[in-house]
Amino acid sequence: MVTRLFFTNTLLIKIMKFNKIHLLLLFVALAYGCKKDLGNYTYHSPVDPICDIAAKTFPAIEGDSLILRPQVLYAGGNILKDLTYKWEITFVDSLRTDVYYGYPLRMVYNLPPGVRGARLTITAKATGIQYFYTFNINGITQYSLGTAVLSVDGGVTKFTFVEPDNKTMQADIYAALNKQILPANPVELYAHHYPLQTGNKGVDQYWIMCNDPAKGSVIVDATTLLKKGDFKSQFLSPPTTIIPGHFEDSLGVTNGVINGKLWFGITSTAFFATDYGKFGGPQLGNYTMSPFFMQTWGYTFGFDTTAGAFISFDGGGGFHGSDYVVDGDAFDPTNTGMHNLLYMQPKPGTTYAFLKADNGTIYEYSFLVSLDDYNNRTISPQYKRVFAGASLVQPDTKWQTTIDNIFYFTSNNAIYRYNPLNQDLRTLNTDMGGKKVTMLKLSADGKTLMAGVDGQIYFIDVRIGNDGSTFTQPTISGIPGTPVGAITLQ
Repeated sequence: MVTRLFFTNTLLIKIMKFNKIHLLLLFVALAYGCKKDLGNYTYHSPVDPICDIAAKTFPAIEGDSLILRPQVLYAGGNILKDLTYKWEITFVDSLRTDVYYGYPLRMVYNLPPGVRGARLTITAKATGIQYFYTFNINGITQYSLGTAVLSVDGGVTKFTFVEPDNKTMQADIYAALNKQILPANPVELYAHHYPLQTGNKGVDQYWIMCNDPAKGSVIVDATTLLKKGDFKSQFLSPPTTIIPGHFEDSLGVTNGVINGKLWFGITSTAFFATDYGKFGGPQLGNYTMSPFFMQTWGYTFGFDTTAGAFISFDGGGGFHGSDYVVDGDAFDPTNTGMHNLLYMQPKPGTTYAFLKADNGTIYEYSFLVSLDDYNNRTISPQYKRVFAGASLVQPDTKWQTTIDNIFYFTSNNAIYRYNPLNQDLRTLNTDMGGKKVTMLKLSADGKTLMAGVDGQIYFIDVRIGNDGSTFTQPTISGIPGTPVGAITLQ
């Protein structure tokens, strides 16, 4: 019995040794097979196409062919056979997107001038993976770059266009194209923008504002310089008399002073509707508005020439008059005792105003404007004093001011620079041939002061350290008559 048991255990041990050897051989074989199999399934990530179009802006001339052929790299593949291309150009003004396919992009550009957002979608056929590249197209016409000038020549209003070289000129182009002369007594040349576009791009109309009771004012298509209509077409129901004051591009539409009242462009409709931005009616209230005003999201601030008071409107245009708190006794902003506001460019914070008294004395007012908070609406008078340059001011003096309250004003053939912080008053050393200055306009960046004299427009460099003897652009010569207004599109 013991012997059988011993034999049985010995056999079992031998069998177990035999199985271990075979298990080891089997494991080695499996490991080798797995290694070989892993080599057959090595993962390769798909190659991404590379395109150099992203974040770029491309010019396009309206009515002309637009061809975009960006450089596309696709390692190991053919950019025409292995990739597809989809181009989308968004026309926000009418909620429209034009779609084109293929490479390169070929189209006749038919969108109105302005910067349009666009996207290129490249799809790899093998994987279906899509790659997106955003860029812009800047639609232009032959009149999209240059300077538009409004002038008076022998009592006749003329509109001229000067190309970017400041030499090539289409003098009196409005009369040549439209076979008619403009209304008399021009007061302002205003650039109206496409909805949602501002700055010196996206200008769709020029408003030639004139004090001409017989002919009124004119709206000109900025892309063709053809007459688009009389200014009365800007109103849903035009008033019998239209006396233009001043217009500003505010909050996406044009607002302005007309007939001594504040008018807001309509924003209650879709921005592509025909009545968007038009004037419905004046903001109601007992006031006579000066042309000089400021508008923010929370309020509009201006001056009532009848009451001799600084006034405000809320963000919705509701008239609040002088119901603000006066914090200070330097003067009474609710009743200055003066009605002739010569110039003011109000802004949140410190504002300056120049008013002329009945006896001819010109005063400089300084005050702080804080009207954003409806529960804490405050005007803080700082001082009232006789203006240091009062003796230089003429009935037709032109004014401009920088964002940091440096003032420029004209007196016959000279331009003066005034700093109210230290009452520093000095003449710009600009040689304009002794001609009277009839136009003054500061560039948006505050670096260039445009000065118009008979036949010419100067671009004076007024950056810190300059005395007015240098220029940022070549002088425009050959303007018919004396400039009233000018708009430079770059």
